[in-house]
Amino acid sequence: MKILLLGKRGQAGWELQRSLAPLGEIVALRSGSQNYCGDFTNLQGLADTVRRVKPDIIVNAAAHTAVDKAESEPELARIVNAYAVAVLAQEAKLLDAWLVHYSTDYVFDGRGVKPWTEADVTGPLSIYGETKLAGEQAIQDSGCKHLIFRTSWVYGARGNNFAKTMLRLAAERDSLTVINDQVGAPTGADLLADVTAHTIRSVQNTPALGGLYHLAAAGETTWHGYARFVIDFVLKMGCELKTNPESIAPVPTSAFPTPAQRPKNSRLDNCKLQANFDLTLPHWQTGVARMLTEFLEK
Repeated sequence: MKILLLGKRGQAGWELQRSLAPLGEIVALRSGSQNYCGDFTNLQGLADTVRRVKPDIIVNAAAHTAVDKAESEPELARIVNAYAVAVLAQEAKLLDAWLVHYSTDYVFDGRGVKPWTEADVTGPLSIYGETKLAGEQAIQDSGCKHLIFRTSWVYGARGNNFAKTMLRLAAERDSLTVINDQVGAPTGADLLADVTAHTIRSVQNTPALGGLYHLAAAGETTWHGYARFVIDFVLKMGCELKTNPESIAPVPTSAFPTPAQRPKNSRLDNCKLQANFDLTLPHWQTGVARMLTEFLEK
């Protein structure tokens, strides 16, 4: 089996290189790849690459993820998140290949407190959300075999993330202010990658399992609760910080104005995924604790 992985330098892409390796030959590309075109602004080059590689599975971990920047460059976001995805879907259909794609909780308007299901009506608040939804729809309209995973609050052990930022600031400051009216589940890129590999194996045997799924760690928290957990965990491991959990002040989203509006309810219902693929997704604290342990032991 041959797998074409796009976006190998991203958080999910890095972990996918590991999780997909046992499944077959991987051709992993980034935007600046030399032998093949991994540039999502070059739509013809992208199509030519798929035709040359002739993969059995296309895994798209590439996206325009700069949420605020997308507001000032909507056409670029649309090309990367929608038009390029449509090209991948069309080529997958022609090859009878599977297309695996990652989407976001930003396709919803963030109202209410109930976890979003795959059947709920979408209503993106930002250019990023609009273009990611357009990418989903392009895949579904193409008729190609596909797995679409909507996820939220993704972090990776490699590179920067929210937890590492909190630790850096907590080492410099006596107190912090963190948003407490957005709710979601921090989801590790390693979890995304492992579930992806598991579901690919499953759909090879049972193609009817393909479709749209929500995939996020279990449980929920606010960014404020996330920050408190990180600081508390690190202090208990014996690290010295100027900030303690009690000195992290909760503030509303309005305290940090941004060009793009964020959904306040980013809860995702994982029931369909867990039932169809016989999975139990771990609590968000489990993944964050493991990431922090690895980071501190380096």
